[in-house]
Amino acid sequence: MKTKTEKIQKRYNRISIIFDLMEKPMQKFSEKWREEIIAEVYGKVLEVGVGTGRNIPYYPEGVNVVAIDFSEGMLKKAKAKFENTFKNVTFIKMDVQQMDFADNTFDSVLTSCVFCSVPIPVQGLKEIRRVTKPNGKIVMLEHVRSSKRGLGLTMDVLNPLPLYLYGANINRDTLGNLKKAGFNHIDVTDLWMDIFKKIIVINDK
Repeated sequence: MKTKTEKIQKRYNRISIIFDLMEKPMQKFSEKWREEIIAEVYGKVLEVGVGTGRNIPYYPEGVNVVAIDFSEGMLKKAKAKFENTFKNVTFIKMDVQQMDFADNTFDSVLTSCVFCSVPIPVQGLKEIRRVTKPNGKIVMLEHVRSSKRGLGLTMDVLNPLPLYLYGANINRDTLGNLKKAGFNHIDVTDLWMDIFKKIIVINDK
């Protein structure tokens, strides 16, 4: 029997061919947000869930990026687009829930719309905490469940559809999961309603 992670990997491999097209409706907003959050990273950077590489062109000069994804299909697309032109980026197939990096490896970490689809999100966040240096920065662009009662309930009702289609949850409590993973220094900015958020975490371990 396939694990939940394997099922989601398979779904992302399947949609990798059309993923950029699927993201087109949000591009006007997301490109501006990406530029804003990526300006926050520095040093040796881990990008979790690089997907087809939408963030790669926005990285500032002087950073070295290790970009991971658990989907071979997504990584293949990212490599085809950027591997030969962005020499400061290394692409690796890896699952954030179980990373091979040593403790305290990275100065900063970037995630963008990733923790909606990590099967065990708290485990993935604990791993990020482990591989990030003390006082390192975790920069996140994530969508979460609305705290507004009616909207939140609507997201709960609709959630099975995106979960079935490509393994993404639209009702995750990512802020709560960050606290469960041991993070305490969390700064949050609402980007669109109370659903899309810019989250800055200092790894005060």
